[in-house]
Amino acid sequence: MKKLIYILALAIVTAACQAPAAEESGTSPVGDATVEKVIDQLIEKHGSEEAFRIERGVKRAADLWRTSDGSAADFETFCAENFIADREELDLVFDRLTNNFEYLYGYLGRIGVELNRQIHEDRGPIHQIDQLFGSYSPAAHVQDDLFKNKIAFIIVLNFPHYSLEEKNEMGGDWDDRQWGFARLGDYFSARIPANILQENNRIYSEGRLYISEYNVYAGKLVNEQGETLFPENMRLLAHWNIRDEIKSNYGEPDGLPKQEMLYKVMLRIINQDIPIEVINNPEYNWNPHTNEVFQNGQKVDFEEEDIRRYQYLLDNFRAMKNLDPYYANLDTYIKRRFESSMEIPYEEVSGLFKEYASSPLLRDVGKIISERLGRDLRPFDLWYNGFVGRAGISESELNEITQERYPDAAALDADLARQLIDLGFDDQMAEFMAARIDVDAARGSGHAMGASMREMPSHLRTRIGADGMDYKGYNIAVHEFGHNVEQTISNHMVDNYFINGVPNTAFTEAIAFMFQKRDLQLLGIDQADPMMEHLEALDVFWDNYEMMGVSMVDMEVWKWLYDNPDATAQQLKDAVTRIAKEVWNEYYADIFGDEDIPLLAIYSHMIQSPLYLMNYPYGRLIMFQLEDYIADKDFAEEIMRIYSIGQLTPRQWMERAVGEQISNEPIFAAVEEALKAVQ
Repeated sequence: MKKLIYILALAIVTAACQAPAAEESGTSPVGDATVEKVIDQLIEKHGSEEAFRIERGVKRAADLWRTSDGSAADFETFCAENFIADREELDLVFDRLTNNFEYLYGYLGRIGVELNRQIHEDRGPIHQIDQLFGSYSPAAHVQDDLFKNKIAFIIVLNFPHYSLEEKNEMGGDWDDRQWGFARLGDYFSARIPANILQENNRIYSEGRLYISEYNVYAGKLVNEQGETLFPENMRLLAHWNIRDEIKSNYGEPDGLPKQEMLYKVMLRIINQDIPIEVINNPEYNWNPHTNEVFQNGQKVDFEEEDIRRYQYLLDNFRAMKNLDPYYANLDTYIKRRFESSMEIPYEEVSGLFKEYASSPLLRDVGKIISERLGRDLRPFDLWYNGFVGRAGISESELNEITQERYPDAAALDADLARQLIDLGFDDQMAEFMAARIDVDAARGSGHAMGASMREMPSHLRTRIGADGMDYKGYNIAVHEFGHNVEQTISNHMVDNYFINGVPNTAFTEAIAFMFQKRDLQLLGIDQADPMMEHLEALDVFWDNYEMMGVSMVDMEVWKWLYDNPDATAQQLKDAVTRIAKEVWNEYYADIFGDEDIPLLAIYSHMIQSPLYLMNYPYGRLIMFQLEDYIADKDFAEEIMRIYSIGQLTPRQWMERAVGEQISNEPIFAAVEEALKAVQ
């Protein structure tokens, strides 16, 4: 979740800021006649070869100009004095902006990291003062200030903004510096009042805090005989740890009753009839099958959570919708998320997912899973992970290994360079990257936070219990480590600051998945199996099937929200469960044998991270194509080459990385071969 966290951190404003003057959200005082006059004057002065930059820059600057910036005559003067035709001067300005923006946003980003440590890391109880600092940002007035001192207008005037179509069409011929110019042109696409941004951040922060403390104490769950099935101190964060605990019980003698119990917990969360008393509270026993709560062996009354989960989602929608009027073309959050942030149109994403979820290959894989389990599939078998057998080692044995090796965050931090060397990186590069990654014990499930400048470290965060890091925490840590490696390469090895990073979050998820699949290798455990390649293809294929479903639910929910902007939290709750059931019925019911299952609505990302989920299935498709491409090549060398390409569009990045576009076809072909081998 690297990109989302960093972008939102830079977008927030202080709680103390005042609402801007009304004129800031009004229309421009610069009319069409003035715009045409300025364009003609600049072309006459600098020549027709500058016509494209002049026309695009003047029109965009005029759209963003406000009365507080000056009169129409002031606008004419500004453009005449600040359009840069000389290429050497333009290069000089670009270099100065590269340096200054890295320091400006770099230090602001670092301050945000420090002010949020108590919320993001496992540092004890959260006080109200911590929450207030979590919603505070020293970046409060940066956008306003850069417009007021005209730096933003100099950028808008001189560095053209290109549409996604134009970047895809022309970007193949651009060098890294030209891409930097284009990415700089993406800055200042809207002028949003600070009070709206502040409210947006407050709501985002509250949602993340709600999810980060949504724990269920598995050791306090009881069945109808009053028996507990899980270790007494097991605490599972919804949905991540609950899902992973379901996965870990495949192949265990007593695994099925545990899975059924956790499945009921998930349904209670979705339906919101989960008792408030059992959320992040070890004082009660709870039977999720009957929804009864006990204290000291006695049944007690409780309060259902009701609609709180969906109120956070609704608040996120309203906060995002408040930004809509300030974007000329990207006037919905859906458009901004897909066409700007992801740079893949909604229709293309939706079409790819539906093609995947409709594949007849899934029916064949489902039959194999059912045969392996010796029973009909249950809805939670979405998380079946029995194709890759962890080298025959049980989860409890893996827990012993990881807890002994990583008793705390410092132990993992000290081992990062060794892990990179084991993956093929030379000693010097391994030490370079490891020195730029800090490991922290996470309050939530874990995440990676990229460095906002080259002089600062990125952060690897995962859950570490009192007994050390269990295998689930380790597996997540290796995933986040992959993010950190990408963050380090794409920050330090690119040509300029404005192309640091990757096209979108799916591309950093791809490398995170590549690292995660090598977790046992990094523990020194050999997985020598001639069928491994085929089994891994089936594992990725089935895993991505689940992610396609939850992503489609997320996308359809946001479409519903825009169609029903005045909905209540109760209406949203009803809509989410209905949409989840509809997606299930269309793409899952015939495989699992059950209809009207709302399970696809369980993911916590829906509540705390608006329209984020589609990055995971896209990331797996990209991962599969990257793994296929580098199969006969050096892993470390290719990772270095590919992730130093920089922040191009997805289309241009994939062309340079592997010479083909994102598609379902490579994994379909691999699964066909795998089915022949397995059957």
